[in-house]
Amino acid sequence: MKELEFPFDPDYILRRKKALRRQLLAREDVSYISKKIAFLGGSTTSDVVQILELFLLNYGIKPEFYESEYNMYYEDAVFGNEELDAFAPDVVIIHTTSRNIRTYPAPGDSVERIDALETEVYSQFEQAWIALDARYHCTVIQNNFELPYYRLFGNREASDIHGRSNFTRRLNARFYDYAGKNANFFINDIDYLAAEYGIKRWADLSDWYRYKYALAVPAIPALASNLAHIIKSIYGRNKKAFALDMDNTLWGGVVGDDGPENIRIGHEDASSELYTEFQQYIRAHKDLGVLLTVASKNDEENALAGLARPDSTLSKDDFLVIKANWDNKDINIRKTASELNLGADSFVFVDDNPVERALVEGQIKGIGVPELGAAESYIGILDGSGFFEVTHLSQEDLKRNSMYKANLEREQASQSFGNYDDYLKSLEMKAEILPFKEMYMARIAELTNKSNQFNLTTRRMSQTELESIAGDSAYITRYGRLTDRFGDNGVVSVVFGHEQKDDGGSSLCIDLWLMSCRVLKRGMEYAMMDEIADECRRRKISRIKGFYYPTAKNRMVKEFYADQGFVKTDEDEAGNTCWELDLSVPGSSRNTAIKVN
Repeated sequence: MKELEFPFDPDYILRRKKALRRQLLAREDVSYISKKIAFLGGSTTSDVVQILELFLLNYGIKPEFYESEYNMYYEDAVFGNEELDAFAPDVVIIHTTSRNIRTYPAPGDSVERIDALETEVYSQFEQAWIALDARYHCTVIQNNFELPYYRLFGNREASDIHGRSNFTRRLNARFYDYAGKNANFFINDIDYLAAEYGIKRWADLSDWYRYKYALAVPAIPALASNLAHIIKSIYGRNKKAFALDMDNTLWGGVVGDDGPENIRIGHEDASSELYTEFQQYIRAHKDLGVLLTVASKNDEENALAGLARPDSTLSKDDFLVIKANWDNKDINIRKTASELNLGADSFVFVDDNPVERALVEGQIKGIGVPELGAAESYIGILDGSGFFEVTHLSQEDLKRNSMYKANLEREQASQSFGNYDDYLKSLEMKAEILPFKEMYMARIAELTNKSNQFNLTTRRMSQTELESIAGDSAYITRYGRLTDRFGDNGVVSVVFGHEQKDDGGSSLCIDLWLMSCRVLKRGMEYAMMDEIADECRRRKISRIKGFYYPTAKNRMVKEFYADQGFVKTDEDEAGNTCWELDLSVPGSSRNTAIKVN
């Protein structure tokens, strides 16, 4: 919904929140995931919750909320209550601000007294986080502290140990240390939001004394949007790739008209430096695992000449796919998506031309198309949009571009073989298929929340939920990691199911089976099936039951279980199907190309 895309009009959102909610809920083309979110507030939260709901709905997440009573965040977190226990949250947000620091250092306090005070304030929050994790095993999002809106010590406020600004920064540092050690704990950075908004505007005294809102009401959409970025990232609603225009986007000018020697890039003038900084910003995303591609109306020779300039930050090798031709850009983006085995809606299309943006947005449902203004606004708009919000950064993220590059090399190699089985054997594939390990939990959670096409049930779960399943003896869990002569694909497949006793013995019910599209048609699914079946036989489980729940994106696995030798036992009007495999009937392995463990 355009009204909720950055940069948005906060007054319009606040004014039209009920109408926007009706429009979002009326959409028939969105497959929502439902999540329970507990909002524990140190100040009034009603409008924050209502606006957060809009942003989450826009990301395809349908939230159900629990709100604590005013300023009862500590009591609810540490002691719980029947209503919150029954609610069983997936996510808890602790919405506290500098208003909730009840005691600050006094000018005459000793260093020891201030250290003790810091520990006292921090420990109350840590106690809340530990209690929430123990009781609900859920994701926790905690606001850090924004700077106070006045400086008692003036400029010395930042450096003097007695200063309130100094004290809040010390507390924030301890919050960050806890976040670094706890994978399911995230910081909502209101310190940055308040600074960006303006600390004095953020701390609107009239809204505080009239309504007990700890931030100005017009700032609520910015806060809600920032929270939504974190939640949608946790549940796999991030984008995955850039599709970038070139002329007047990656550089100033038109390379075909001006020549590569005359485009604006480098450090010769203000305009050139502006585009250089934008290239640096884009290049930094590659290091986070964001895939870089080009969709440009250009002659390929000219496009490559622009990237070949010695003062260009980006080079040809930074891009997985470069489509520089005169086809419509939506066509090129779809072709790129197909080559990379991605959905076209997982791209962010960046183009200075509003006509091109409108065309792509109209043709590719769900693609990110930020409304760019002048070139100096590019970074701010992309940054504020939160397309690639980082909640976890795994080794697979850091190596993602090289993995996709190796995939393209594999595709080229396959074309030299007349027989596909011979090609698979030439890859020299080796798989590690084992129960979930702690070291891979972040990647397993990432796959669970991002995989859409090869995903039988499309069940979305947080890392906390997956860790709980891994520790439950009633479950069988397996991850699959695949390497070949081109390199390491990382963890690419996840399966888990629970044992169910019945009159005929026991069955393994598959709750989740997914695989990264990077390794389609390599036989990894057969290797995973063999390992699951072997474990079932070890546990004397006689049947495996599988389920397929259709979505807009997973049609490719509609007959997956039939291909694995299962028999369909049920199908409803919506196309949901149930399958069963009798393990007492001998079957032959279909994995012929992968050496396992």
